[in-house]
Amino acid sequence: MKIERVANTVSLKRSLETGTEEQRQQVLAIIDDVKRNGDQALKEYTKRFDGVSLDSLQVSEAEIAQAYEKIDDEIVQVIREAADNIRDYHERQKRESWMTMKEDGTILGQKVTPLDAVGLYVPGGTAAYPSSVLMNVIPAQVAGVKRIVIVSPPNEQGTLPAGVLVAANELGVKEIYKVGGAQAIAALAYGTETIQPVDKIFGPGNIYVALAKREVFGQVAIDMIAGPSEIVVLADETAKANEVAADLLSQAEHDERASSILVTPSMKLALEVAREIERQLEVLPRKEIAKASLEQYGAIYVTDTLEEAIDAVNELAPEHLEIMTAEPMNLIGQIRHAGAIFLGRFSSEPVGDYFAGTNHVLPTNGTARFSSGLSVDEFVKKSSVILYSEQALKENYQKIAALARLEGLEAHARAVEERFKK
Repeated sequence: MKIERVANTVSLKRSLETGTEEQRQQVLAIIDDVKRNGDQALKEYTKRFDGVSLDSLQVSEAEIAQAYEKIDDEIVQVIREAADNIRDYHERQKRESWMTMKEDGTILGQKVTPLDAVGLYVPGGTAAYPSSVLMNVIPAQVAGVKRIVIVSPPNEQGTLPAGVLVAANELGVKEIYKVGGAQAIAALAYGTETIQPVDKIFGPGNIYVALAKREVFGQVAIDMIAGPSEIVVLADETAKANEVAADLLSQAEHDERASSILVTPSMKLALEVAREIERQLEVLPRKEIAKASLEQYGAIYVTDTLEEAIDAVNELAPEHLEIMTAEPMNLIGQIRHAGAIFLGRFSSEPVGDYFAGTNHVLPTNGTARFSSGLSVDEFVKKSSVILYSEQALKENYQKIAALARLEGLEAHARAVEERFKK
């Protein structure tokens, strides 16, 4: 990896692919086809893009049973333990409806209502992601969402990865469909004969999935337009080079567009980490993916001081931030922008990805400057509640009318005045 000496201004090398106009038009055509032809369109696209002819779009009980035969009992138990940890963490995020009464009898409040139905897109491709099932389904269940739908592209055998099916079944998800790409997003948004529409769509995917989510926004809500995974490690001379290198590689193997960055005031550590990355890279099964990622979007930034390194981290606003310094807890107050913060050498990023209980669906592409990771809040809506008393309106209607007339809205003013006409 290239080592650069910098002050407090750095740039995170990110893949900001937004798609071409040709790709957008392809997505629009697919969405329109699904709206018009429903299941038939889904099956045709599945045959064209995934190379599989399906009789049924929905995963059967037999397929779920076969999935359990492919997964060791020990792994099933690990999935259950991870699910318990994730559920416990998200239970603490639950919001309750509330009301308050003023002395004049006015009641104001907020009603928290879970969404009726949500859809989760689980990507296929180079890896299977049962953890995505856990991280999206569990907060929805904690929020009280009654209907949860999973869509995912089928493999060459016409089914879904065993880990995905086991994770979904362990959580009690009944609607699982073998359809991916832009056509799956269209089905979730508009519905077909088999797949009923949902209210909000979650989950990452390729550029066609991302473009489809953009296009259906408004018909349904979406979680975010997720970019490639990214990690920044903030480390001082006390960090162990082999551990830092391993954590950087943990993100690089995700995707050729993933970004892995080390920020440190120690040139000695920077050189050691660079050597360690080369050594560890040679024995990675996903070596070519990780290597391409590091060459295009990896970097080691060396600052003069730890304070400059912290400033650089805040400018990067990374999805994942590991703090591997002598006293990591002392620095957390200085971190303003990060999707998730991992403190100390035993808080390796995969701990959060899989097992600790925090959510791994996090803001990418610098959006940690203004957004948060996935939480129970994303699966509820909030309605304000107003019961204004006669006394309160009598005291304030003239003020309300004055504000309405200031905006040129006479009917607004008369609406409150009407209550006190003699």
